This record gives sequence, structure tokens and C-alpha cells, in this order.
Amino acid sequence: MSLALFRIWRAPAVQALLLQCAAFPLTLLCVYALARAGLPVGDVTVALVQGGLAASLTRWRGLAVWWIGIELVFPLALVQALTLAIPPAVFLGLFLFLLVVYWSTFRTQVPYYPSGRRVWDEVAQLLPAGRPVRAIDIGSGLGGLVLELARRRPDARVDGIELAPLPWLIARLRALAMPGKRVRFLLGDYEALDFGQYDLVFAYLSPAAMSALWHKAAREMKTGSILASYEFLITEKTPDLSIVPKGRGPSLYVWHF
Repeated sequence: MSLALFRIWRAPAVQALLLQCAAFPLTLLCVYALARAGLPVGDVTVALVQGGLAASLTRWRGLAVWWIGIELVFPLALVQALTLAIPPAVFLGLFLFLLVVYWSTFRTQVPYYPSGRRVWDEVAQLLPAGRPVRAIDIGSGLGGLVLELARRRPDARVDGIELAPLPWLIARLRALAMPGKRVRFLLGDYEALDFGQYDLVFAYLSPAAMSALWHKAAREMKTGSILASYEFLITEKTPDLSIVPKGRGPSLYVWHF
């Protein structure tokens, strides 16, 4: 199995979908048994059986507890949605919108998390003073942190990288309103970047991504550089500094190399 296929297989959303599929033949057997026993079998009954079996398989597989609830409710929600006779174009439009916003969240397990101005203030203070620096926001979303750092440090080169097309496009358009600023928004996976070219790497990802982030940073980041993670800790290495932005909210964790 290739590395790309392995990563897709490991994604909880993909596993949840496969478990729903695995539950289907078991549902057919249960429905057949109920019918043979003379019990009424309607759409709602089939959905409840399917959801219950999928939830049981999900618990057996060891996925996070919220996936059990999702698996349980999904078939019933699908049946109810079909009774509303919503035009297929509505579902298609909603799917395409969510796709361009969240893109590969199913694989990376990193949804869209905006950080906020209080965090930007603290990150700006981490930038080394007195010399040109390079910084990057991995998972840059709509580009707020990148643009703010560029405003505060005209001598800095600030990049952002984002997987989801719509947030990336919005960030690019926002950058056009700041001519002359040394900003760049990249569309893609930060794993393809070399962290060694940056003085500061900022991340607001998710617990699922932190171990891989640390191993990449430990391999590539140069002496004197800084890794900062908002809210989510790296378990492999105790942070050198923990900052609570403006005295409230989650911490900003800092590692010096």
C-alpha cells in the first residue's frame, strides 16, 4: 500500500464510511430475520438497525466516541432527508461548498480553526528583532495572521499555506489589497515545505496532527528558530514557553531550536 493510500485509510472519516458499508449486509440479515418473525419493518426500523450495527462496529474499531454517535444517527438522518424531497442540486451545492472550505479535513483531521487577534499579538512579539526574518502560518485559513505580521514587520517575509481552496483564494484576494507587502499564500500541504527556511513556524492545527508536526520540525528547523502552536501541545517535547494571550483563553506553546 502506498503512503498516500495508507494516510487515506487511516483517516477516521474514511474508516467510518467503510464501517457503514460493512454494517449493510448485517442489516439485511437482521431485517430478514425480523420479517420472518412477522414484525413490521419500515424505513425507520431499517435505519435504526443500520445505525446501531455501524455504531457497534465503530466502537469495536476504537474510533473516537463522537463517531459512534455519528454512525448511529447518520442512516436515520438520511431517511428523514429523503422524505423532505429536497432537490438534488441543493445537496450538490452544499457538498461542493463544504468541499472547498474543508477539502482534506477527512485525511488531515485538521478543521478550520481561526486564531484571533489576541494570538496574533503574541506571535508578533516572538519574531526576532533587528534583522529580516521569515515566518509561516501552516493552515493559514483566511490569512489574518500572515497579513497582520506583514503589517507589523515590513522587513519580514511571511508565508501562509492552506489545503482548502476557498480559504486560500480569499487570503490571496486579501493580499492583493496590500501591495508592496512581502506575503505569499501557498495552496498545498505543509509537509512538502522545508521548515529550515523559516525563523518562525506557527501552527493552529489539531491534536491529531501534533506528533507529525513535531517530527518534521525536529528534522528540519534550524538553530535559533521558533515553533509556536496555539492551544494544542506536542507530547514528545515539553514547551520552552507557555503564553496565555491577554491573560485568558488557550495557551500559545513555544519551542526554541
